[in-house]
Amino acid sequence: MKEIRAHEVAIAELDNLHPSRAVYQKAGNIFFRKSVKSVVTTEQKQLDLAKARLSKLNQA
Repeated sequence: MKEIRAHEVAIAELDNLHPSRAVYQKAGNIFFRKSVKSVVTTEQKQLDLAKARLSKLNQA
């Protein structure tokens, strides 16, 4: 549940940034500079996966 909330907060914060602003996304131990749009897409995918795992656990 905390993981889902963290992704929701990250998406909300990214939505408030100017589209031309660059953000840094962590991949392993390295941070990569990316566009806001690409990071929001990645966060949304991670949120969907976390929700799917939670619903799978609730069904079991």
